[in-house]
Amino acid sequence: MFLKLLVVIIAIVSLMLILIIMVQNPKGGGLNSAFGGTAEAQKIMGASRSGDILENTTWILGGSLLVLTLLAGIA
Repeated sequence: MFLKLLVVIIAIVSLMLILIIMVQNPKGGGLNSAFGGTAEAQKIMGASRSGDILENTTWILGGSLLVLTLLAGIA
C-alpha cells in the first residue's frame, strides 16, 4: 500500500517537474518574454522574479523526486 502511494506521488512530482522545465527558457526569455514585455509581465506575475521562482521550484521538485525514489527503493 505504501509503495503504491509512493509510486503515484513520484509520478505526480515527475509530471510537475517536466512541466516546470518546459516553461523555462535557457536563453533568458522564457516566461519573462512570453507576455510581451516587462510592463505586462509584471502585472501578471512579476517578470523579474518569475525566473527565480521557476528555478527554485525546479530544485525543490528535483530534490523531492530524489528523496521519494530513495524511499521507494528502501520500501
